[in-house]
Amino acid sequence: MSDEGGYLSGMKINGRQTRSIWLESDGWSVGIIDQTRLPHDYATLRLASCEDAARVISTMQTRGAPLIGAVAAYGMALAMRDDASDQNLERAHAVLLATRPTAINLKWALDEMIAALRNRSRAERIAAAYRRAAEICDEDVVINEAIGRNGLRLIEEIAARKKPGERVNVLTHCNAGWLATVDWGTATAPIYMAHDKGIPVHVWVDETRPRNQGASLTAFELGQHGVPHTVIPDNTGGHLMQHKLVDMAIVGTDRVTAQGDVCNKIGTYLKALAAKDNGVPFYVALPSPTIDFTVADGVAEIPIEERAGHEVATMTGRTADGRIETVTIVPTGSNVANYGFDVTPARLVTGLITERGVIAPNRKALEDNFPDHASRRPDTRKAVE
Repeated sequence: MSDEGGYLSGMKINGRQTRSIWLESDGWSVGIIDQTRLPHDYATLRLASCEDAARVISTMQTRGAPLIGAVAAYGMALAMRDDASDQNLERAHAVLLATRPTAINLKWALDEMIAALRNRSRAERIAAAYRRAAEICDEDVVINEAIGRNGLRLIEEIAARKKPGERVNVLTHCNAGWLATVDWGTATAPIYMAHDKGIPVHVWVDETRPRNQGASLTAFELGQHGVPHTVIPDNTGGHLMQHKLVDMAIVGTDRVTAQGDVCNKIGTYLKALAAKDNGVPFYVALPSPTIDFTVADGVAEIPIEERAGHEVATMTGRTADGRIETVTIVPTGSNVANYGFDVTPARLVTGLITERGVIAPNRKALEDNFPDHASRRPDTRKAVE
């Protein structure tokens, strides 16, 4: 339970509170949820090596920017358990860093692990690695709970303007819930807290093609928590906004630039444009490790991951007789493009929901609220402005 907010863990599976990553009973291997099996099958995986951690990140069996960082941190700990030499420390860092190029939390967590281990003896490194990885996980939970409290105030303000019992409609995109973090989630944390407080809240859940993280993951966790929600095709959001059926949008992000541009799952930019045109507040929920002060112009500078075409060309689901099958939905021979992310310019963002409050999407607000993070960056502003 939180000393400050009084909230229990936000994550529930079959009514049982848990986290998305944990140490197994042996005290050294790492457990995670296999997110590629959801929503039809809940299964867990045991990670016993750095290579295991790298594989599950690459295959998106684990995903979500904060959780990727946590899994990578434990991947470093597993590497040290195998070989605590300087050479293996650098090798593990390189292997894990290469898994996903867009989410900055991965690099942040790996750099945190290097800082915690580099100047230690080999004998000290294993315990220090597990300790820092556990701290990264615990810090993520505290941060996300604070994001939830700050975003809750926005939902409460909207609810106060409505008629008694009238629901607050929130639109979200992709999965920025507890499955994408260690617990609570970023974009979903305010929603869970509003629901638990008795505020009538309803979520429009974008299916989020091509991997359907909204339909398979966000809908799954909202259902587990009992939050009313409706899954919609990605192109429905603008229509709902035109008809005043969306009170606010809250999305997550994989990287926020020094000037407030937001990189998130492909399709986020289009939702932000529709929100701007219809006067719908568009908020982005993020933990501070997602801020990248080395980058200013998101469109020009953030590397956008291009994933395999089969994610677009195929779909997996449950058949009428209960089998899980993958089918091809495009003609043989058709080219497929699969860009994983897009960038929403800061001008389209109403505010950034952070652990230190709801702040403006601009350089001054980010630097004023996160001077500790801003001071870590190399002085690259002249090169990129």
